Amino acid sequence: MRIEPFELERWFGKYEHDADIMLAESGIRSLPAARFDTDPGDLGYVIPTDGDPDFRAEIAARYGRSADEVVFTCGTQEANLLAMLATLDDGDHAVVVTPTYQSLHALPRSIADVSTVELAPPEWTLDPDAVADAIEPNTRLVVVNNPNNPTGKYHSQDTVDALADLAADNDAYLLCDEVYRLLAEDSLPPVASLGPRGISTTSLTKAHGLAGLRFGWLAGPPEIVDAARRWKDYTTISPSIFGQHVARQALAEEESILDENRALAQEHRERVGEFLAAYGLDWHEPVGVNAFPTIPEGFDDSREFCRTVVEEESVVLAPGDLFGFDDRFRLGFGLPTDELEDGLERVGRVVENAR
Repeated sequence: MRIEPFELERWFGKYEHDADIMLAESGIRSLPAARFDTDPGDLGYVIPTDGDPDFRAEIAARYGRSADEVVFTCGTQEANLLAMLATLDDGDHAVVVTPTYQSLHALPRSIADVSTVELAPPEWTLDPDAVADAIEPNTRLVVVNNPNNPTGKYHSQDTVDALADLAADNDAYLLCDEVYRLLAEDSLPPVASLGPRGISTTSLTKAHGLAGLRFGWLAGPPEIVDAARRWKDYTTISPSIFGQHVARQALAEEESILDENRALAQEHRERVGEFLAAYGLDWHEPVGVNAFPTIPEGFDDSREFCRTVVEEESVVLAPGDLFGFDDRFRLGFGLPTDELEDGLERVGRVVENAR
């Protein structure tokens, strides 16, 4: 198993630590730890190591599944890794919808053959027929994330249903990374609730503002969850006991947390839309907290623009070439309002200076 470098994380590693403002963060602003009881008792493993059965049953009910069809993970990243290890083997094939978070195409490519189906800008439309054309006799997995990172596109129920049918008709599974799903005002049903071959991964990182918990889960058919559980014995063994302890509390007040976060996202989305319009930059108005606008005139590519912004104004953006689109950049607007305002003002100075 050979994996390619995670270019987005390497970009962040180079600039994030010393920059004033992180305007490429893809989640909502973090909640304070003081909001929760952070004492879980003894600092042992979570037992059983796939998560507390009663808590897993609560999560499983969201998908119309049983506790045994959910495994708790250290964030969505581990959930996606386990899902791919559980479904793919050497000689298999996967279809991945792009652009997307790099691990969603790099991880399956490290195990199996991969074909990609690209969303069509500027509306980032997904054509199920293109997915059908990409499926091969040995296809075992179709991968999508919805809402999409980096574009913020939220694929319709009809589109998701078409993907689910394609997977089932070809004895494959549909894996949907749903980490932004609950930031939508009217969220679609999770893929793991749509049929026996649906797999959902998510966490409390993006929509709930609890990235530091490193707490997520995988929900899906028993044969996949059983295999994921066996692989987990070789990764993190168990989820964080702090993560499970706080996650239980956060989900008990989930409605109020999501109401707060959706309101913040909507306010910031409007502000970012005004900023982009003022400088003539195109975007697809997103669901979630990621914008994927075009780069301004005066710059050859996304790297030059983002490097100029961080070196001149100490603001980190994500170059679009990391997602396969060198004429765009990712801007995250889930951070605190004062930081967003300051960051946009600084980016604006760079744009104006290039005119």
